[in-house]
Formats: sequence, C-alpha cells, structure tokens
Amino acid sequence: MIRINPLGCVVCFLFVFSVCFIQAEGTAPNVVLIVVEDLGYGDLGCYGATKVATPNIDQLAERGRRFTDAHSASAASSPSRYAVLTGAYPFRRNLWAPARNDAALLIDPEQSTLANLFQAKGYATAFIGNWQLGFGEGGHDWPELLKAGPLSLGFDYFYGLPVGNSVSPFVYVENEQIVGGDPEDPLVYLGRKRGKEATPLTPILPEEGQRSDNEFGGAQRAHAIYDDYAVGSQLTQKANDWIASQARSTGSGQAGQPFFLYYSTVQIHHPYTPAAPFRGSSEAGLYGDVIHELDWLVGQLVDQLESQGVLENTLIILTSDNGPMFSAVGQAAFKQGHDSRGELLGYKFSAWEGGHRVPFIASWPGKIDPGTQSDQLLSTMDLFATFAALTQQANVAPDSINMLPALLEAPEQALRDHLIIAARQEGHLALRAGKWAYLPFQGGAGFKGKKPGQNNFGGPPAVAFSGRENSDIENGRIRKDAPPAQLYDLEADPSQSKNLYHEHPDVVKQLASLLSEYKSAK
Repeated sequence: MIRINPLGCVVCFLFVFSVCFIQAEGTAPNVVLIVVEDLGYGDLGCYGATKVATPNIDQLAERGRRFTDAHSASAASSPSRYAVLTGAYPFRRNLWAPARNDAALLIDPEQSTLANLFQAKGYATAFIGNWQLGFGEGGHDWPELLKAGPLSLGFDYFYGLPVGNSVSPFVYVENEQIVGGDPEDPLVYLGRKRGKEATPLTPILPEEGQRSDNEFGGAQRAHAIYDDYAVGSQLTQKANDWIASQARSTGSGQAGQPFFLYYSTVQIHHPYTPAAPFRGSSEAGLYGDVIHELDWLVGQLVDQLESQGVLENTLIILTSDNGPMFSAVGQAAFKQGHDSRGELLGYKFSAWEGGHRVPFIASWPGKIDPGTQSDQLLSTMDLFATFAALTQQANVAPDSINMLPALLEAPEQALRDHLIIAARQEGHLALRAGKWAYLPFQGGAGFKGKKPGQNNFGGPPAVAFSGRENSDIENGRIRKDAPPAQLYDLEADPSQSKNLYHEHPDVVKQLASLLSEYKSAK
C-alpha cells in the first residue's frame, strides 16, 4: 500500500535538524535563484548531454548537489513561475497557460512571495529577466500597467522583459518604466490592425525559430534598444551590476546587506538567437548554441559573485520553469544526437515526465557537500518553504514543503510523498506519488502538432518520431485498445514505456481518490 497524507504533509523527521548553519559568522547567506526557460532534463552535461558543453553549470553541480527527481508544478511557464514565487499550486488559481501580453498581474499583492520572505529579513531583492506574470489589471495601457508588477510583490528592483522573447512588446522594463520610453512617442497597441504601423524589430533568420509579430507601434527608441541577439548579455550585465551594487563585502571587509537575486533567463526559449560568439559552437545546431550561451551567462554570474568576495556565502540554485520544447530547432538538434528530455517521455506542456521533470542544482560552499546527488522528490514550488526555513521564518505557503534538509543533509526518508502536476490544458492534472506516476487520461496532453518540422510538434507523433516506445502508442497514435488512464512505475521504467494501469488496480484506485480530493478542494 502507498501511505499518503492527502493534505500534503510530509513524513516527520526522525532526527533533530540544526539551523545554526543559516548564520555564517553572524551574517545571513545571499541567495541567487536562476530559473531557466525551457531547459530539459537532458540539456546539460551533468545530466548526460554529450553534444553540448556546459562546464560552468557542471561545475556548480560538482561544487554542490544535483537532484534527479525535481519537478516544476506545471509544464507551462507562467503557472510554473506562479508556483515558484508563491509556493501554491497554480491550478488553485485556475492558471494553466503562458500569460499573454494583456494578462493582469497573476499574483495578488496581498499574497506572500519569495521576495517578501527575504525582505522581511532585511534582504535587498531583485528580479532580472523574463517576467511572464502579468501587470496591473491587464489590457494594453502601457506603461500605466507597470505600476503593478514585480515591485508590488516584494522586489526592490526589476529589469527585464514584460512577457518573454517571443511575444510583444519587445522592449525592456526597468522598475516601472519602459527603457528608452518617450512620452512623445508612446507604446501603442495595434492588435490585428498592426500592419505597416507596427514598429520594426531586429531582423532574425527564419531558421532561428518562431517569434510573434509585433502588435505595437511607437516607442521607436525603446524597440531599438531591444536586440534579440543581445538579450542574454544585456540581462546578465544588469544582474552583475546589481550584484556588485549589493555585494556584502567591500574592499575594507565591511559587511553589507544580504541579497536575493531571481534571474529568469530567456535561454533556451525560441527564437533561438545566440550571440555571435556562440553561433556554431555546439554539435547540436542553434539549440545547442543557445545552451552554450546559457552556460556562459551562468559562469558570468558565478565569476561576479567570486570577484565581489561573496561566493562562499551564497546559495545558488539553478533549475527550469518546465521541460523542453520539441520545436523545429529542437528536432534538428535531436537529429544531430541531442535529446533534450534525456531518458524521459514527453516535452513541454506534457504531463509525461519530460514535460516537468527538470534539472535542479544547488551549490553553497561549505554547506552543501560537493559532488553529491539526491533522488528526493521535490518541486520548484518547494522553494518557498525552503527559503522560509533558510531565513528562520514560518512557512505560510499552502503547498510548499521544506527541502532544506535535502540540500544540506542526506535524509533517508522522503520529505515529499506526492506531487500534483499540471499539463498545459485545464483538466489534465496528473499525480506523482513515490515511484508511481498516475495520469487519469490517455496521452501526454501536450502540444498537438502532428508533423515533424512544426514548432508545436508533440504527443504520440513526437514519441514515434523520436523512436521512443510506449505501450499505449502505435505508429504515432493512441492504440484503440489502450487503457483509459496511465500508471507507470518510474523506478523500474523511468522512460514510461509500459502502462501498468490494468496490472495494479488498487494503486490506481488509491491515486485516483487522492487526485479527486485535490480537484474537489480547488
């Protein structure tokens, strides 16, 4: 029998866990959280990739701990990011899909966030990178919308993209202002009437992937500042500048204010526009080149921490918002021998493991044992409770579990016994419980594209294209005699090749009941 607490409470610790490590000579640790866009379980050298080189990220793993069973709470970006900041399941707020450019702020300013946690302990806080969580009450009244964004949720400083690198407006925002904004030439929403009135964007090559048309006119200077090929270096420079301004030790050795930096990269999301030094640098085409750029920017951040004398007292966590996208560029990389999902089944938006099992690396010199690995089941949603414990505060997040012992110790028991997973579509909730993965539907519920070369290629056709086996799939389609739902033993079958739905009816019944409780409590 599987013993599960349906309220989400985890096993009690059988050991006394000391928190004296939180203070290092009377100072609190800095925290740098790097959330990568669409980074797959198989996209890094330390997770088995061979066609790309990720020495800087691999070194983080060598200095710290690599987790093999970490998950995003959703297989889609905005819901996943909501969960990271709030410690709450996004389905409770009916969040399923990536936010559009007219989305309202998805987090209630009265709801506690990671940034609020750190602010409460005197930390300086910053969000730099890809926001994707809406502004204000929604709509297109820019820049009025910017008055309710990251700064309303506990961040002292914000610099980044309002939506992402594939959706307009293609401008930078700093705090509550459009960078390069001009009242005499405001940003104007054109919608479908955009036509020739839309402000021109940096030209990109067709093979570099999909980018939506610009739906805005005006703001010529702000648009000119935004260059697809320089987004990585621009955001990294801003992050490094902010680290320097907040460094806790000066040349005279004076202690300063601790800081929390949330850096959300645009790599490795489409369009795939690596800067010139990285083009052609990998054996996996543009997809691999962008991974190389990602590895470079991580190295830049670590180097800056070291040069400022704060690396030894900084906890660095690197993870992803969801699994990889099997776009045309991703398919080309696959043909060259790079499998972005590793051994897993499925891609971004999917309830199969490849849609939400993500890399998760934690490094903290002297606190986390170097070169170690953990198979603890965890969610990026657990960062809230973990950082609450780190800063010695109560955990007020409803669904977050304290994983600090898994970072710093080697607990034998599971800290989290189950986890609800949301795919892209409403109604496709799945469940991880111990070694079991339960999906109460057929297929992965991800992208619907059926032909290779499509950017939304996914589902059973992509399974067949990639040569993976699944007992429910034949010739790229769900078998007519396939079970109505899916059950996989991930210890014996991490690739989800054999559906055990009929073999373990008692397990199915128990997991279905638990999932039903969550749905009814939504």
